[in-house]
Amino acid sequence: MQREMFKSKLHRGRVTATEIEYEGSVTIDETLLDAAGICEHERVQIVNVSNGERLETYTIAGDSGEICLNGAAGRLAEPGDIVIVISYGMYAQDEAYSPTTVLLDKHNDIVSIE
Repeated sequence: MQREMFKSKLHRGRVTATEIEYEGSVTIDETLLDAAGICEHERVQIVNVSNGERLETYTIAGDSGEICLNGAAGRLAEPGDIVIVISYGMYAQDEAYSPTTVLLDKHNDIVSIE
């Protein structure tokens, strides 16, 4: 039996921009996606620590330090908000796995990877 479980997260990133007119998704620095093992176009959950909003969307690889909420998601955050980007994977109940946490600083630079 397989279950959806926490795979990885970008912890305490800062929203750098919002693009309401864009059709959707979240644009995230490609280096951050790679560090967390999140693929472009992968479904993610975003938790806005600053205002309590939660949403699901998909990722687009972006430029250095970028975390930009696009489309309707852009209405749920403002630049400077602190967010957690969470990805999930399907795992067998007895499968050993180790989730990854990428801790970010206020500039979206990697502080640590656990």
